[in-house]
Amino acid sequence: MASILPVGSRWRAQVRKRGQSIAKTFKTKGAAEAWARAKEVEIDNGQNAVDSATVKVGELVRKYREARAESGRPVKEKSNEDYILKRLEDAFESDFAAKLTTQRIVKFAQDRRKAGAGGYTVDMDISKLGTVLRHMGSLLELTLPDAIGTARPTLHHLRLIEAGGKRERRPTPEEIEKIFAWFAEHPERQQAMPDLLRVAMQCAFRRGELFSLRWDDIDAENHLALVRDRKHPRQKVGNNEWIPLIGDAFEVIMRQPRYPVPPEYAEKRKADPTMPPHRNDYIFRFDKGTASKYFKQACDAKGIVDLHFHDLRHEATSALFEAGWQIPEVAAVTGHKDWRNLKRYTNLDPAQVAKKGRLKLVKAA
Repeated sequence: MASILPVGSRWRAQVRKRGQSIAKTFKTKGAAEAWARAKEVEIDNGQNAVDSATVKVGELVRKYREARAESGRPVKEKSNEDYILKRLEDAFESDFAAKLTTQRIVKFAQDRRKAGAGGYTVDMDISKLGTVLRHMGSLLELTLPDAIGTARPTLHHLRLIEAGGKRERRPTPEEIEKIFAWFAEHPERQQAMPDLLRVAMQCAFRRGELFSLRWDDIDAENHLALVRDRKHPRQKVGNNEWIPLIGDAFEVIMRQPRYPVPPEYAEKRKADPTMPPHRNDYIFRFDKGTASKYFKQACDAKGIVDLHFHDLRHEATSALFEAGWQIPEVAAVTGHKDWRNLKRYTNLDPAQVAKKGRLKLVKAA
């Protein structure tokens, strides 16, 4: 069965038949319908819906999304991966996958750099393109060249792609004081922001983890918080971890206003436990994008340069090491599985290390 859908000023035809799926975009609705009818005939005659010589990269990107969705691991809407795939689909819509060249890939990378993307960001785009070509080639039994592997040496040589740099930015005590002062001056921005920042600086939460915390994720007896589906290099779903609430983080969380879930929603959830959480289930009930926006406003207003919300995670991690915590203890807070990754978040203050060393010498004497 074919579906013809408008996409902006163009028309996209999609054919699904006998377990096969193929899509293509046209300037006119008539052209889309004619192509769809021809493809249905080809499938009825036993011809493969996808051919190595004629399949285009944009089509493979769409098929990659379909395969992910049908396998129970859909690409999350508005995620970074979603935006990368949209970018790849638009950029390579008309490129034949079998004829993808280093020159074409370099041109894409050059355009991305001219648009302001950094080398690491472009490398993520290129890596995702390689993922699409590799897995769709295997799944659809297509013979495709390793265009990405061939292009990588040239991309590195031209410095169009690069590994992610180790960020070492930590807020100073003076900067932290200024940020809290700004929120005190502007309580209308978000009254919960100072408390949110206090928890972030002590417990090394990622921004998304903070805004995913629910009231039933708190173990009040042991001062623990359950982080659901925590970021993991291999396990994307179900990686739930209990982490300790450091300092006064537990007290800060427990003083947040709590709102009951509407009775009608609670009744529906009893009948269907798969229903998503209600807004009132969450401890911090505003949007994570709003938090980043207000954090930047505070930094700009106080003349604080190049400080990001995520840098608070670096601050918390480094502060724990400076306080004498061991690697396994810090990892229990941050969730890191590998010391090499944990090192990226560890930016020790040499002065603090020197002070700690002097104290040890005095005790020994």
